[in-house]
Amino acid sequence: SEKDRTVDSAIIVYKYIITYTMSGDNINLDSLSLEELNQVKQQEEGRLQALTSRYAQLRAAAARLNASQNAISELVSSPTESSEGKEVMVPLTESVYVPGKLREPNKLLVDLGTGFYVEKSSKDTTEFLGRKLKLVDANSENIAKAVQVTRQNIETITITMQGKLLEIRARQEGQRHRAAAEGAAEAAEN
Repeated sequence: SEKDRTVDSAIIVYKYIITYTMSGDNINLDSLSLEELNQVKQQEEGRLQALTSRYAQLRAAAARLNASQNAISELVSSPTESSEGKEVMVPLTESVYVPGKLREPNKLLVDLGTGFYVEKSSKDTTEFLGRKLKLVDANSENIAKAVQVTRQNIETITITMQGKLLEIRARQEGQRHRAAAEGAAEAAEN
């Protein structure tokens, strides 16, 4: 009947094998149960959340690096006005500042990380910040690609889960249809 062909078509459509890549491993999603698919989906959603958080951290770091470059260029931009003796706010911690005066505006202390500082000229500092910014941007691009792949993985898993649910419903409908046909045939015989 037309209904049987529709149910069979739906099963055939979702019987194709979907291959999903996670950490370089190929997983035949069609061979997984709904519970296993749900676990894989939850893992990918956790991965997506971690990647998104890391991306936000990198973008915040890029904004700080840009702000540092802008501050340095503002400090040395005016050759007619000397920055020496200029009043500035000196950070003691992330939230505590004290007033200070610039003595040698071309000598800057640069945080190399993990508590190490080095004295550099404004030109060298700007170049250093530029290199760090390129590195942060490259890492951001890589993470953005990983986010995109992870979103596609989640979408693929969701489609596979929907296909499995449709297949289950189609089987149930087919069983009901067969039972109804058998019941009608028995009633006709009696």
